[in-house]
Amino acid sequence: MKKLLLTTALVVWTSASAIAAPVVGEAAPIWTGMDTNGVEHNLTDFKGKTVIMEWTNHECPYVVKHYDSGNMQSLQKEATDNGAVWVTIASSAEGKQGHVTAEEANAIMEEVGSNATARILDASSEIGQMYDAKTTPHMFVVDPEGTLVYAGAIDSDPSFKQDGIADATNYVKAAWEAVAAGEPVEVSSTQPYGCSVKY
Repeated sequence: MKKLLLTTALVVWTSASAIAAPVVGEAAPIWTGMDTNGVEHNLTDFKGKTVIMEWTNHECPYVVKHYDSGNMQSLQKEATDNGAVWVTIASSAEGKQGHVTAEEANAIMEEVGSNATARILDASSEIGQMYDAKTTPHMFVVDPEGTLVYAGAIDSDPSFKQDGIADATNYVKAAWEAVAAGEPVEVSSTQPYGCSVKY
């Protein structure tokens, strides 16, 4: 099963390579999407705030790792309590693993105690392809001026086991804290890990 996940991820990585990925240090691609409550959001709505984007699939063991441990919810709360916007994006296509209706997504968010600002449903994969999102989770941080300052893994532990979280370097937290302090992001790009996004 582990081999299958890795093989699937490799296929997506290869096929997505033809898509121009967003460039760290340049303006983040502007997206528009509908959240699970029927509210339309545009990235420019959050100008002046740090925006963290998290690609998700509730059936992916790597996503489960960060939610069952409470790590993702804790990060969401810390970020939003400090003025950031946290957008969770579900790009699983209809009929694919992780695809959910708005009602199902809201139930999942309530069950895990999500502290995300909004959850965008991207079954058309428009936003996912725009960002060349490869894995769940795949994380992006946009500064208040709209510049992409981080893209990659949530942390330095690519395992799906929870016991590595405590000792891992959390790249996302480091990025938003650097932005808040007016400092450059030291590690601005890493290789994402997780399950392939189910386009």
